[in-house]
Amino acid sequence: MLAFLNAILVSTLFLTRMTLAAPLKARSESHTINLVNNCGKGTPKLVQDGQVLSTGGSFTSSGSFVAGIAYLDDGSCLLNGEYCTTVEMTLVNPTSPGAGSSTDVTLISPHAWNVGASFSYFSGCDGQGQACMTADCANAFRIDTDYFAQTQCEEDNVGLTVTFC
Repeated sequence: MLAFLNAILVSTLFLTRMTLAAPLKARSESHTINLVNNCGKGTPKLVQDGQVLSTGGSFTSSGSFVAGIAYLDDGSCLLNGEYCTTVEMTLVNPTSPGAGSSTDVTLISPHAWNVGASFSYFSGCDGQGQACMTADCANAFRIDTDYFAQTQCEEDNVGLTVTFC
């Protein structure tokens, strides 16, 4: 009987530990965004909700990173990347198929090509990304229905490197 009660106690402790550990995984979501400036001029910027989060180097979110933009400010850009090549990103752990991260290069007016920009995922979906190195690149958003320009990633805690020039 004592062995049976011990088995129940061990099982209960295991289930309790598993139940407590599951929410910790969701709370530990984070995404790192690296900005790389190979242009020899300008300042790379990472902006979210009208706030500059980085002017070069890396930024790590504690949780999902929704509706961020990156661009190389060469003096002609406004706060939200207007008049410049802009990389738009949402980095989130997927909660269902198709609900993960998405990134693109946008040239939808008032954005306009000023320097080449590329991005690629890391720590999941490694190497997947896009590049727009000339003003007439074929894989950027130019109108709001150019969904082919988006690159999706369905991995948890994916990182992103954005490179200019």
